[in-house]
Amino acid sequence: MRNTTDFRSSSTSDDDGFAGWETVVTRTALEKTLADVLGTTPERIVELEGGQIGSVFRVSLANGRTVVAKTGNTPLATEAFMLEYLAEESYLPVPSVVHASDELLLMEYIDGSTTHDEGVARDAARQLASLHEIEGPAYGFPRDTLTGPVRQPNPWTESWLEFYRTHRLHHAGAIAANPESGPGTLPEYLFERLEKCIGDLESILEEPPQSSLIHGDVWRTNVLSRDGRVTGFLDPATYYADPEIELAYIDWTDTFGPTFFDAYERERSIRDGFWERRRFVYRVYPLLVHVHLFGGSYVDELEATLERLGY
Repeated sequence: MRNTTDFRSSSTSDDDGFAGWETVVTRTALEKTLADVLGTTPERIVELEGGQIGSVFRVSLANGRTVVAKTGNTPLATEAFMLEYLAEESYLPVPSVVHASDELLLMEYIDGSTTHDEGVARDAARQLASLHEIEGPAYGFPRDTLTGPVRQPNPWTESWLEFYRTHRLHHAGAIAANPESGPGTLPEYLFERLEKCIGDLESILEEPPQSSLIHGDVWRTNVLSRDGRVTGFLDPATYYADPEIELAYIDWTDTFGPTFFDAYERERSIRDGFWERRRFVYRVYPLLVHVHLFGGSYVDELEATLERLGY
């Protein structure tokens, strides 16, 4: 049965930082739900940074355990499915799922920082190279997933070019071009240039040797580290893809620099042409998502990226 607890609230304030999140969650509702789900009383609830979509809290329980609670308007059971899939199919360190519904996700608390040194970059490269060695039956995933609040269609597709064209670029472009679907809108002239780029995909991309399992959203705040090692990868947007799309996203977000890519190439080669052209083709998808969600400078960045590709 769908969890119908109403986390929305009127204003509330206390010493744990619950002031002013009127449209997110009430302390009373969250405490009651946690007690019902976990069978123990939360002693302290502290909001954590990094919850762009929804809110994230560290919850200290009376039995001494610490968990993370995530609430929001996106179906959180989808995130739980991705975390459990990565835990079952790979060695990538991800938080274990304690409880999941569309309205509430409870996870293992992983200690770590989002400030990463070169040791962390090398460890992240090793772990992601290992993840990318996991081959899928085709491109896609057992179910549709999410990147932030945006649905990612994942039907099994034999051709990577067809998958990226239809289920990433066409899909995200249509959403971004719809003024009713979000705060950002892709201008018509830029949509036309995007369509020309999509039409030329065979000449600017290539079919990879295999489909690879990817995390899908590796950027600084989704990586936790401690003492030169990655302790956890958070908030996945998982599917089977050309692994270069993961590398291109890391490059675009500047999550890790040359140390990461040098270490990755020692573990698993990066094909010729990635740096010169394909990384920019793979930027187009996250840029479309960001245009849809935020507009602003992402429109200019998308335009510059298309211009760099000759469109």
